[in-house]
Amino acid sequence: MKFLLLGATGGTGRQIVREASTKGHSVVALVRSSARAQDLSEVELVEGDARDRSTLDRALDGCSGVISTLGTSLSPFKEVRLLSTATEALVKAMSTRQIRRLVCITGLGAGDSRGHGGFLFDALFFPLLLRKVYEDKDRQEAIVRASDLDWVLVRPTILNDKPATGRVRAETDPSDIHGGTISRADVASFVVAQLTDDAWLRRAPLITW
Repeated sequence: MKFLLLGATGGTGRQIVREASTKGHSVVALVRSSARAQDLSEVELVEGDARDRSTLDRALDGCSGVISTLGTSLSPFKEVRLLSTATEALVKAMSTRQIRRLVCITGLGAGDSRGHGGFLFDALFFPLLLRKVYEDKDRQEAIVRASDLDWVLVRPTILNDKPATGRVRAETDPSDIHGGTISRADVASFVVAQLTDDAWLRRAPLITW
């Protein structure tokens, strides 16, 4: 499958590029600056803003699916709108081109997974550093859920850069999960599989090790 990847230059995005290559997929990466992605030699680069509809239309040409691993920096005080604005533009562009499959990474703490990050995450990091970001993740998830696309929302626990384990625990009921970590490589493997697997279609699995 040829798919569009948003967030390719991040840690998880780079792992997705590697995983997609091993699975025989073709990747189009929409990046703000091609200079930051020169090492991604195996992908087709499109430079531009992920919030811009015309840029998205150009990047989606010939694609059959999308993976979004867009992230944003910490913003303790300033409102964040990047994720929801880009996702709204993406959903409209996909609908116009009749591209159905969207796999969108949000995170532990989004939607009904809030309050399941463990004591330090829930009591300190979330309210002090992540609240504004997760308000936008909630808006992002709502936009995806309201669409008529074939979507999967993926909520990983805290990411690390350890090697892949090949083991991923996926749950839609977060009641038994209180924190946890998962490698970016394992996230990439799970996410790329959702391009062609319907097991989690229109659901929001929380994934951890």
